[in-house]
Amino acid sequence: MTAEPPPARSSPDEAVLAPGPDPATLTFDEALAELQQTVAALEAGGTPLEVSLALYERGVALHERCATLLADAELRVSRLVERAGGAIEALELKTTDPGE
Repeated sequence: MTAEPPPARSSPDEAVLAPGPDPATLTFDEALAELQQTVAALEAGGTPLEVSLALYERGVALHERCATLLADAELRVSRLVERAGGAIEALELKTTDPGE
């Protein structure tokens, strides 16, 4: 008598709990896109507590990855400004609001 494998589970909740790629390997755009999807899933609600916690934990890891990559980019820009002008300048970057 052979033991049968357990039935395959294919609920959406289990897909959410499946570990994604290590956030440390993601590009900024990949991490940001996944973070946006994670936030949308949390905002939609209706998921079991365990799934919501897994989503939240993943979101925190993705946020940390994005913050690290942004800090690295800021440092690179600062170094380029330093090389270009010989002195460090504080650059104030502002987004343009189309309503202004």
